Formats: sequence, C-alpha cells, structure tokens
Amino acid sequence: MTKRLTRSITDRKIAGILGGIGEYFNIDSTLIRLIFVILLIPSLFTLTLIYFVAYFIIPKDREDW
Repeated sequence: MTKRLTRSITDRKIAGILGGIGEYFNIDSTLIRLIFVILLIPSLFTLTLIYFVAYFIIPKDREDW
C-alpha cells in the first residue's frame, strides 16, 4: 500500500490537516500542533493562508485506501 498525505478523520481538532501530517510522518500530532502554533505567532497571515490552501488541496482520509 502506498503512503498518502490525507486529512485525518480520527485525529482532528479543526480540519484534520495537522493530524494527517503527523500520521504521514509518523510523528505525534501534538508536537506538530505545538510547532504550528509557535510558528503562527510571527507569521499569522502566511500560515493561516497555507492552512486554508492545504484544506482544499489535501484529500480527506478514507478507510478503504
């Protein structure tokens, strides 16, 4: 089975993007969220824009993949 970057349906707080990134790289999603929040402070607009673009680009996780 190939590994795909998807939005998580089980590990989600808002849209499942950071949970999906954590699942893809096999890293705890809490660490990914913490890094995201720390980086969000100096670059609010840029990371917010990237998050919303990722929401539309990264597909939602499906169980049958």
